[in-house]
Amino acid sequence: MKLTEARQQFISSWGAFGTHWGINRTMAQIHALLLICSDPITQDDIMEELNISRGNTNMNIRELINWGLVERVILPGERKEFFLAEKDIWKVVKLIVKERKKRELEPMLQLLDKLEEVEGDKRDKNVKSFLETVGNIKKLGKQADKTLDTMIKAEESWFISSLMKIFK
Repeated sequence: MKLTEARQQFISSWGAFGTHWGINRTMAQIHALLLICSDPITQDDIMEELNISRGNTNMNIRELINWGLVERVILPGERKEFFLAEKDIWKVVKLIVKERKKRELEPMLQLLDKLEEVEGDKRDKNVKSFLETVGNIKKLGKQADKTLDTMIKAEESWFISSLMKIFK
């Protein structure tokens, strides 16, 4: 497989995977392109390589910057802005987990806190069943939150060795 074909396949596949991580396909494709570029590239380079509009490119770059996955780079003597992706994959995974935790898990836990305040007789079987279900989901969510916090704070070697022990 030639490099050009391999690059296209990587960008396409990373784009598809990104939809499973909570980001849109174009955002993931831009991230993939920036991951495999050895040097920072411009917005125009991204638009040309991926055949996407300026607005789409700009919006997705801003979101990647907000996630901490991409940084804006100013090169001496250049008027244009350049962009560079974080290359440390462990750090990339931690940034994605941290952002998804903030956008998905934390709001769910806040909602579950509110739902536990349901009015009604706690002895009523429907109220009791509702509270038990919400409580179980909250318990699992809090455990997931603790686990993700541990992962975010962990060093790669410690986390991988701990994960391997689980699967043995």
